[in-house]
Amino acid sequence: MILYRIPGKKSRGKALKKSFFCINGQTYSPAQVLLIAELGTSHGADPVKAGELIDAAAEAGADCIKFQIVYADEILHPLTGEVLLPGGKIRLYDRFKDLEVPLEFLADLKERVEKKGLIFLCTPFGPKSARDLSSLEPSCIKIASPELNYTALIREIAPLGLPVLLSTGVSRLSDIEEALDILKKAGPPPCLLHCVTAYPAPERDYNLRILQNLENIFGCPVGLSDHSLDPCLVPVLAAVMGASVIEKHFCLSRQDPGLDDPIALDPQDFALMVRAVRQAQAQGPKETLEALSKDRGRDLVEAILGDGVKRLAPSEEANYRRTNRSLHALGEIQEGDIITRDSFASLRTEKILRPGLPPSFEEQIIGRRARKTIPAGEGIRLEDI
Repeated sequence: MILYRIPGKKSRGKALKKSFFCINGQTYSPAQVLLIAELGTSHGADPVKAGELIDAAAEAGADCIKFQIVYADEILHPLTGEVLLPGGKIRLYDRFKDLEVPLEFLADLKERVEKKGLIFLCTPFGPKSARDLSSLEPSCIKIASPELNYTALIREIAPLGLPVLLSTGVSRLSDIEEALDILKKAGPPPCLLHCVTAYPAPERDYNLRILQNLENIFGCPVGLSDHSLDPCLVPVLAAVMGASVIEKHFCLSRQDPGLDDPIALDPQDFALMVRAVRQAQAQGPKETLEALSKDRGRDLVEAILGDGVKRLAPSEEANYRRTNRSLHALGEIQEGDIITRDSFASLRTEKILRPGLPPSFEEQIIGRRARKTIPAGEGIRLEDI
């Protein structure tokens, strides 16, 4: 295995960034960071709350407001397990099912966002939601970390030629390379968003020197999708390390019932982050790093910056292959059955099921015979066919 790194002492405090990310002719860079308020599904399918969230995010200083287009069947199997919410345990599949909204709902949100002069951004989770999203004519598109290895989804969005934000949490270099091999053939290099797929993510897991490393390896602009709780610490250090884009979850209150609300920033904290990042832009990397080290402690800052080697963070390591996509049986596949395209789907494994083969194996397993019975929902492994 080859490990890539940038020597930390040489890269610290220097603006080494060369690539830029463009949307609608506007260029974003470490000198002008694109700040994204990730509303996701925190609107709870309520148009009134959605409007309140958009207004609050705009007032807090967001440049871009992001949503998710959810179809539960594209994300996980009904038997994937339960999640504990304030009202008690509920099947995770049912929770996602509750978050499905008509396409017209998202069209209205897009119109409201763009009337404020902000960028509308949305995440699809499968080919159907990608096609529906493209019908809204978005100016850019975001792929979440668990879908980085979902090759059918990447192939669906690549021909659109849109600027793409590609989250790289719970991934290895080979996973990123596979996605880029598809995307770079059809459009401009996407922006790679460094991410730690844990909720919340510990600040010391961030290894932010990886930002320049990812740019040097893949020739793409870089940014951050942040799940840490501190409104300023990780975002400001990401700006120092060359991020062109910073994304943070946004909510009206962390006590709200949205799936991501407990780790999101409320309007006051998001506005604090905006001011801190803009101040870092004006102040410059070296001065910002020195001030932050003095205020928060050099040991903490160095721990967050890390060594620049791309690896799974300790807090997300157990999620690898469970949060990512793999091939799962939709219904029970009996021993001796021929596997057809309708027999399986690329889904997140999540709670109690076993992972299967990566999505890139889809074509290879079609037409194969099941060596043993594969229970409904379980991952399809090499030894099963």
